[in-house]
Amino acid sequence: MIPQERTLAAAGFIMLYAAVIGFTDNYVRVIADEAGLWQFHLTRSVMALAILGVVGLALRLRLRPVSMRAVMARSAIHGMAMLIYFGALAFLPVAQVAAGLFTAPIFVLLISRFVYGERIGPLRVLAVLVGFAGVVLVLGPEAMAGGTVAAALPVLAGLLYATGNIATRAWCARESAGTLLGGFFIALGLLGAAGLGVLALVPVAAPPGADGFVMRGYVAPSQDFLFWTFVQAAGSLFGVGMMIRAYQVASATRVSVFEYVILPFSAIWGWLLWSERLSPLAAAGMALIALAGVVITVGARAPAPVPAPGE
Repeated sequence: MIPQERTLAAAGFIMLYAAVIGFTDNYVRVIADEAGLWQFHLTRSVMALAILGVVGLALRLRLRPVSMRAVMARSAIHGMAMLIYFGALAFLPVAQVAAGLFTAPIFVLLISRFVYGERIGPLRVLAVLVGFAGVVLVLGPEAMAGGTVAAALPVLAGLLYATGNIATRAWCARESAGTLLGGFFIALGLLGAAGLGVLALVPVAAPPGADGFVMRGYVAPSQDFLFWTFVQAAGSLFGVGMMIRAYQVASATRVSVFEYVILPFSAIWGWLLWSERLSPLAAAGMALIALAGVVITVGARAPAPVPAPGE
């Protein structure tokens, strides 16, 4: 049975996700000054899984997968997407990496149309194009610069992220948000542990500060690292949970456009926390992102859900 579309509810879930993640991600720069990517992922995953276990017991949440294979596949895809995304930050500008990841809605549209046969109306095509144009304006002209093989890595992250988001509804519609959250953090934790293991066997001289984020192995954690990683764990647990619920109650081609709002939220938090100011182009880009959300919401009157495999 194809789940009923709840586009407005999905928009609300994504707004909560963007507000929380936009805040917590602004503090990754603090973590990167002293620790490494792999230790961060492992530590955050352990903390998040501990919180999820306590909350799961208290609220009697269902954490056991209905389909272990589907949950493992989705978790591996999303985990690799995030690994490539953060890894690309080691040798590419942040703007270029972010622009690559936010090609995901375009891939969602293409996969839904050509793999699942979903009918894609002109409004949703327009919303994706308008939203992506807004992303480019927010990030600046340098976001599209560069044509090397390395520059393709963020786009690969966008493709994997899109695939995982489609899988949330197509493969895992019967799973609880807690189950998918657990799978996501287990995958990232395993990847973090693997990275630390490799760096322990083959040490690399990491530059000081944020420049050595990806190459840095284990370091003795400070109180600041543990505190901000815990904030990241708790925020990610809530935020990613809201994102998962959004993709469970509405089709990925609709929800993916709403995810563009994370850029305005990140910019707002950057202004409030670090006094970072937006350029006129960035403000115009945010207006286009908002317009994309309005267009997709208006188009919700004619739902076209992605069918599960075999339907």
